[in-house]
Amino acid sequence: MAANAASDETAAAIPSKMKAWVYSELGNPANVLRLESHVEVPRVEEDQVLIKVVAAALNPVDFKRMNGLFKDADSPFPIVPGYDVAGVVVRVGSKVKKLKIGDDVYGHVNEKPLEYPKQYGTLAEFVAVEEKLLATKPHSLSFEEAAATPLAVQTAYEGLERAKFSASKSILVLGGAGGCGTFVIQLAKKVYGSSRIAATSSTGKIELLRSLGTDLAIDYTQQNFEELPEKFDVVYDCVGQSERALKAVKEDGVVVCIVPRGDPRALSFIVTSDGSILEKLEPFFEAKEVRVVMDPKSPFSFSRVIDAFSHLETNRAIGKIAIFPIP
Repeated sequence: MAANAASDETAAAIPSKMKAWVYSELGNPANVLRLESHVEVPRVEEDQVLIKVVAAALNPVDFKRMNGLFKDADSPFPIVPGYDVAGVVVRVGSKVKKLKIGDDVYGHVNEKPLEYPKQYGTLAEFVAVEEKLLATKPHSLSFEEAAATPLAVQTAYEGLERAKFSASKSILVLGGAGGCGTFVIQLAKKVYGSSRIAATSSTGKIELLRSLGTDLAIDYTQQNFEELPEKFDVVYDCVGQSERALKAVKEDGVVVCIVPRGDPRALSFIVTSDGSILEKLEPFFEAKEVRVVMDPKSPFSFSRVIDAFSHLETNRAIGKIAIFPIP
């Protein structure tokens, strides 16, 4: 009875309207995004939970979507952007099996990021998400760290799996100081046990690469990675340089590319969101063997989402950009 009463109280506390960042036309975030106070709280389908958003995070796909990258396979306007979330479950659908009201959760809310992503994303007070896309938040991660993790770490992991990466293989990570690259380095080192990791970044981020476990940190302003005498079993391209990457990979090696329209000879993919991957990686977060690299300017407050997008679009961000707190 007590649990039911608590659930009823929680449900009663959920408003019908919420604050959210919304756009109703395509364009640059600074021109089209508006903070609105009377957006409908999303209804929860039977396989979903409603999350009170505590923190969200930005990804390049957010502004690319806003600029119309996949406009023919997008949800109708108005759109609330945002793929990554961390928060608290406040309502559960009838077919939800594991999660319950009060659980701290995190996840990437669009199973197929470029195929009709949710109309109501995570830059809002509430978001409705399928249970299978979520995992319980590790105790070792703050809400803003958790929000910054899902899309990037799942992309890093899926790419390594597709490349059949293993401890015996070497890897070169292009864009090692970015959101995905920082996770590729750490997963290659801590999860797969690789003993030879190289990565590229600009001069000011070289020490970060080394701190994450990079054996050979390459300053791309001083050296062309494809001219190195050493070749690699896997080149993981996080920046869209797959044609150059093909010159740095061994003859029987693999170039993994996560930037759309890469060289057709590269293994290109778009991540599929899956909460079970976050569950699999949880021990590495709890043991602090894998950490979330946050940009020095992060987090941005909810009212400064446009500033956060402006910083992301410079392509100079380090690690991830979180939005926190969300009212």
